[in-house]
Amino acid sequence: MSTVPVILAAGKGIRMCSSVPKVMHTLAGMPLVEYAIELGQKVGDKPALVVIGHGAEAVRELVGVRARVVLQSEQLGTGHALLQAETELRGNADRVLVWAADMPLLSSNTLEAVVARQRENDGPISLLTAVSAHQRGFGRLVRADDGSVQAVVEEADATKEQRSICDLNVGVYCFDTSWLWPELSRLQQSASGEYYLTDLVATAVAQGLSVGEIAVDDPVEIIGINTRAHLSEAETALRERINHVWMDQGVTVLDPANTYIAASVQIGADTIVLPNTHLQGNTRIGSGCTIGPNSVVRDSVISDGCRVECSVLEEATLEEDVDVGPFGHLRSGTHLARGVHVGNFGEVKNSYLGAQVKMGHFCYIGDATVGARTNIGAGTVTCNYGMDKKKHRTEIGEDVFIGSDTMMVAPLTIGARARTGAGSVVTKDVPADSMAVGVPARVITRESAPGGPEEDG
Repeated sequence: MSTVPVILAAGKGIRMCSSVPKVMHTLAGMPLVEYAIELGQKVGDKPALVVIGHGAEAVRELVGVRARVVLQSEQLGTGHALLQAETELRGNADRVLVWAADMPLLSSNTLEAVVARQRENDGPISLLTAVSAHQRGFGRLVRADDGSVQAVVEEADATKEQRSICDLNVGVYCFDTSWLWPELSRLQQSASGEYYLTDLVATAVAQGLSVGEIAVDDPVEIIGINTRAHLSEAETALRERINHVWMDQGVTVLDPANTYIAASVQIGADTIVLPNTHLQGNTRIGSGCTIGPNSVVRDSVISDGCRVECSVLEEATLEEDVDVGPFGHLRSGTHLARGVHVGNFGEVKNSYLGAQVKMGHFCYIGDATVGARTNIGAGTVTCNYGMDKKKHRTEIGEDVFIGSDTMMVAPLTIGARARTGAGSVVTKDVPADSMAVGVPARVITRESAPGGPEEDG
C-alpha cells in the first residue's frame, strides 16, 4: 500500500501584497516550498508531487528533480488543485497525503501520524485537527452530538456562530485514492467559484463513511503563511526551534532571541555564537569557534578554532585557527589558510592568504596570493583595478614584510623575503630578498649598501 505526498503550491498569496509567489517567500533563509519538498522526501513511499500555478516557472525551477510537478493553470481552489494530480497518480498510489506549502513548520512525525491514522481508518479520509483560539483563517469543524466530524465549513462561508468555533481543520489530509478520484470530479463550486477539498468530508459522512482525525501536538506546527505578519511569527518560532536544536548538540547560543541561524547552516560542538549574529545560506562552522557578536556569515566555511568578531563573511573559506576582526569584511573568493590574522577593518576579496599571514588593520587585499608567514602592515592596499578597466593580480611570496601604508599596483609580483618601506607605492616587480622604498618605489638589492648602486623600480 503506497502513499504519495501531494504539496499544494499554486496559490498567489494575495494578502502577502507581493509580486513574489507566496511559496517563494523565505523563512530562515529558505523558500517556503523548500520546507515542503524536504518533508515530502521524508514521508510517503514515492516521490512527492507538487501542484504549481502562480509563478509556476520559478517554483518549477526551484523544485528541480526532487519532486514531480503538475500545473494548475487556473487557481480554482484546493479541490481543483488536487484534481490536477489525478493523471499522474491514478493507479500509482493507494493513498495521497495532502498539505499546503505555506505551512513550513509541520513536522514529519505529524504527517506520518496522519498517514498512520488513515491506515487504520475504515473510511476514505483522515485529517489533522487543532483546538485553538487563533483560528488563522482555517475551516471550522462541525461535529455531531457524539463528537464525530460531520463537515468542515470554510471561514469565508461560515456563519457568525460557526466562526466562534475553536475546533479547526488545518488543511492536512490523507485520502484513499479509490474513493478520492471519482468524488473529486463531482465537487460543486462554492459561491466564490472555488472547489473545496473540505466538501469531501461532508460527502463521506453522507455516504455513511467514517472520517478519521488526529490532533496536532504542537500548535506552532499549524502556523500558516498568509500575511507578512504570519511570516514574521513563523520566523520567530522557527528561529527558536533551530537555536534549541543546536544547543542540544553542544553549541552555545548566548542570546537565542537575537541569534539568527538559517535552517541550512551546520555548526560543530563547543562553538559559541554571540548575540546579533546572522548565519546564512550554506555556511559550515567547525568546532570550538567563537562567532560574533554582530556578525553576518553567508555561504562560508569556517574550520575549527576560528574567531570572527563583528565582521561580515561572504562565500569565504577559513582554515583552522583563523582570527578575523573586529569589523573585517571577507568577500567572495577569500581563502585564509591556518592561523591567519585579519585585523580591524581589514577587507579581503578573491584572494588566498597563506598560513600564519598577519594582515594589519585598515588593509585591503583583493585579487592576490600571499605566501605563508608574510606580514602586511596597517593601511596596505592592493590596487588591482587598472587603467585598462580590468582586474589584475598581485603575487606576494613567503616571509615578505609589507610596510604600513604600502600601495601595490597590480599586476605585480613581490618575491620571497622581500620588504617594502612604509608609505611606498610599488608599481614594478620586487625580486626576492630585496627592498622597495619610495614613491614610486625603487628596489634596493641585498647587495646594495648605503651609498651603493640602486636599481630603478
